Amino acid sequence: MREAFRGDQRVDPDVLVTRLQAVQRFLEAVDGQVPDSQLVTAHTVVERAGTRLALSGHHTVVALAGATGSGKSSLFNALARLDLSPVGVRRPTTGVAHACVWGPLDGAARLLDWIGVLPRHRFVRESALDGDDESALHGLVLLDLPDFDSVQRAHRLEVDRLLGLVDLVVWVVDPQKYADRVIHTSYLREFHRHKDVTVVVLNQADRLPPAELPRVLGDLRRLLDADGLTGVPLLPTVAVDPASLDGLRAELEKTVAERQAALRRLTGDVDAVVAGLAELVGPEPPRTGPDDRSTKELTAALAGAAGVPTVAEAVEAAYRHRAGGTTGWPLVRGWRRLRPDPLRRLHLPGGDAAAPAESLVAATSVPDATAAQRSALNLAVRAVADRSAADLPAPWPAALTAAARSRLADLPDALDQAVAATDLGMARRPTWWRVVGGLQWLVTLAALAGLGWLVLGYALRALGLPALEQPRLGEVPWPTVLLLGGLLTGLLLAALSRPVIRWAAGRARQRAEGRLLTSVGRVGEKYVLDPVWAVLGRYAEAREALQDATRR
Repeated sequence: MREAFRGDQRVDPDVLVTRLQAVQRFLEAVDGQVPDSQLVTAHTVVERAGTRLALSGHHTVVALAGATGSGKSSLFNALARLDLSPVGVRRPTTGVAHACVWGPLDGAARLLDWIGVLPRHRFVRESALDGDDESALHGLVLLDLPDFDSVQRAHRLEVDRLLGLVDLVVWVVDPQKYADRVIHTSYLREFHRHKDVTVVVLNQADRLPPAELPRVLGDLRRLLDADGLTGVPLLPTVAVDPASLDGLRAELEKTVAERQAALRRLTGDVDAVVAGLAELVGPEPPRTGPDDRSTKELTAALAGAAGVPTVAEAVEAAYRHRAGGTTGWPLVRGWRRLRPDPLRRLHLPGGDAAAPAESLVAATSVPDATAAQRSALNLAVRAVADRSAADLPAPWPAALTAAARSRLADLPDALDQAVAATDLGMARRPTWWRVVGGLQWLVTLAALAGLGWLVLGYALRALGLPALEQPRLGEVPWPTVLLLGGLLTGLLLAALSRPVIRWAAGRARQRAEGRLLTSVGRVGEKYVLDPVWAVLGRYAEAREALQDATRR
């Protein structure tokens, strides 16, 4: 019974290679982001396909697979027309794979080495006595596999390994066990993506009455359709009757002549892998990444952990301290120097230009982050990951969370260095400080001059010497005008400067706070956002690669 099957559509080797390269790109993109356990099959297919394509393209590897007692070995010998594989009543009979090569063995030796068939189990179907009888099968490598339901677990594992390497599988079933659950659920159903390299034969068909054969074949076809193998060739055979093998032999001759089985098998492998990997990237493209809200929350949390408010307050206090020391009354400036500069107390730069971020910067004395600030930072980091992972399939949310948290341990030192390297805008003294300071010195000198004049006049009178002539401003002597005017003007300048200093100190605090927020924001980008962006980039690359791997 030979049903219509595979069309004449051929597999383009270049397209297959391109798809394999796309799968390899996918694996590179998700490396470290997706658990290795979910990528084992894909890695295996890429490696296996690369090796198979590098080996002989002129040989087609066909495996006879079946349960114990199905007659695989008898069918193998019948196709080879030689007694090559042991046949007997003791089960299991076939413990290792046997191979028969049509044509010279040399061309298939490397292929059989890769498959793992021992040299003593390799046979050559090449004889001058055959003439051209076997020429149609030249290039066929026929394998007789161990029983997949063997009581020996090693046999079953060997079958599973070989089924992953061969180009075409001929499933051999018998009238007694053709509906066996194991072959359908564990094997045939798993080959639904490889139905264009699958053939099913009902061996030992002679055990059925002629009237029963169509019914059994119809029932088997129904089971195959349920397994997703609609249209696969279904052929009745009798190993002891060479004429009954004509349909199977014709199928093998066609397969050998097309030289497409290996390409079709690998195409099916890629289809299966792509279908399994599709759930890792989902149908939708990735989001644009962390949104503005997440970034602002992260920057605010980093600012709190870095002590930005404390530093900003220190800048304001330092401005008032330094402005007062410059514009205040010179006679009381000295006591200000006894008070420590707020910025230097925190071991912050006293206004020097910021050092490059990559350079070594001395640690500051900014207080460590409190438990609440650390908790807020952790929540902000998680929010970045969660919002970036919205609508992404597993395991990408976990990968984004791990990426966002990957450098949390480095954040304290990085934030401290960022604060220490930030130009707080205190390097230059404003011009108006110098102007007011100069006026303070002028009026102070005037007061001192008036005081000296008065002291000298008292001294001369005390010594009985002629008194100095003191010019007057109205009724007040000039020395008194200079003394009192200098003192009052200095106090007035200091009083008028205080509100200006407070206002300017507030502005200095705002500027410093803005620069500090920019600095800690860069730290957030480098240590939190960039790793998240990297994972999202990997996701986009993986999705694009998988789309390329889907194109046939």
